[in-house]
Amino acid sequence: MCVGIPMRVISVDGIAARATDGEDEALIDLTLTGAVAPGTWVLTHLGAAREVLDEAEAHKIAAAVRALKSIMAGGGMGDAFADLEARAPTLPPHLHAARAAGKTTA
Repeated sequence: MCVGIPMRVISVDGIAARATDGEDEALIDLTLTGAVAPGTWVLTHLGAAREVLDEAEAHKIAAAVRALKSIMAGGGMGDAFADLEARAPTLPPHLHAARAAGKTTA
């Protein structure tokens, strides 16, 4: 399983950037996101920035990653998933449209 880690860009040099998750610093590839300014939050997978994030979304994802680490270490998840627990599950738009059209199988 691959988990995306939100990181804040510290500096940029062409298609490479130095970024931090608050604990660790890494060199990341910006090929998929294009140029970003220092201070920008990006979602990284395996050393590559895959998506630009706003700060609120970056903090939600970081809280979820911390909760997963805590659970794996035998602790609890705290309120890291409170935004999901407070609402009913929803289908992605394409599945919602298929269901609304009466499709029940693939």
